[in-house]
Amino acid sequence: MSADNYYVPAQSKWPIIGAVAVFLMVLSTALMITGSDTASIFFILSSCLMAYMMFGWFQNVIQESQQGLYSDQLNRSFRLGMLWFIFSEFMFFAAFFGALFYVRTLALPWLDGEGGKASTALLWPEFSSTWPLLNTPDPEKYPAPSGVIEAWKLPFFNTLLLVTSSIFITISHHKLKANKMAAAKTWLALTFLLGFTFLCVQIYEYIHAYQDLGLTLNAGIYGSTFFMLTGFHGAHVTIGSIMLLVIFLRMTKGHFDKVDSESHIDNPDSDHLFAFEAAAWYWHFVDVIWLFLFLFVYVL
Repeated sequence: MSADNYYVPAQSKWPIIGAVAVFLMVLSTALMITGSDTASIFFILSSCLMAYMMFGWFQNVIQESQQGLYSDQLNRSFRLGMLWFIFSEFMFFAAFFGALFYVRTLALPWLDGEGGKASTALLWPEFSSTWPLLNTPDPEKYPAPSGVIEAWKLPFFNTLLLVTSSIFITISHHKLKANKMAAAKTWLALTFLLGFTFLCVQIYEYIHAYQDLGLTLNAGIYGSTFFMLTGFHGAHVTIGSIMLLVIFLRMTKGHFDKVDSESHIDNPDSDHLFAFEAAAWYWHFVDVIWLFLFLFVYVL
């Protein structure tokens, strides 16, 4: 295909399947909030449908790429699309950080009567605004946790894991551009192992929070914001780890070699590395978000 031509993909069933999966996922979330018994059924169904869509659609894109159907213009659109996607994810977390800021700097002090809002202090006269919130206004309905996760233990260890993983995937990228495939695969595998270890540590941290500290989703606004931010971040680390695993498997199949043996297309530039670069961008984004989480959720 000439570089001047723009590839128009064939009609696909994947967009409509993805739309249905997203609808069912949102529906299951709403049902969970209302306490419906059918929420788990819709959640499992939507998750399976989403996985089916992603594997099928990504398989088609990989096949089209390996056949040399993509032009330079389409490669640029891929990059712009990934950048906008990461920006949307950044705004997603910005909304939650904004909620945390509102609660800590405005809502709790107002509830304590600060800022000329003495009438609100009449609701719970025993309440005192502190953060982390270990004295909820209504301890019978929202029992306060007995403690919080210490920042310089498990969270700091996880921070070291993610920062190191960012360094490792950068090294893997440079090795890949130099066509040193064995070294690139080794460094990428180490990146994946660090990400997987991060998730295991976070699971252990959640168990410790629930069983030993009483830090749950019902433990007032501190518990809600804690699990909202760290939970969504953990979900993104899981997605990023899956992306790294898929890229590693593609590397073993020679998809990122400079010369594609099937299509005989010479790729002297980095266009054929976009899938790897997109996964690396996403992984760096996840790492940066964690640094903000570590600072504002655990330390401050």
